[in-house]
Amino acid sequence: MELAGAQWRKSTRSSGNGGDCVEVADNLPGIVGVRDSKDTAGPELVFGPAAWRAFVAMAKAHDPA
Repeated sequence: MELAGAQWRKSTRSSGNGGDCVEVADNLPGIVGVRDSKDTAGPELVFGPAAWRAFVAMAKAHDPA
């Protein structure tokens, strides 16, 4: 399993009321894992670090907050 040993952390934008949340694991060499915090046994997505940085940069650039 690619994500064995992953240390998951919840998005800083996640609210504490059980809303829509994602968790990210970026402690593994060469990959970044993403999953739904409400379904931690469910599917996980895997991205390369460069692709993940590009996604985060794009999301920040289009953040309405």
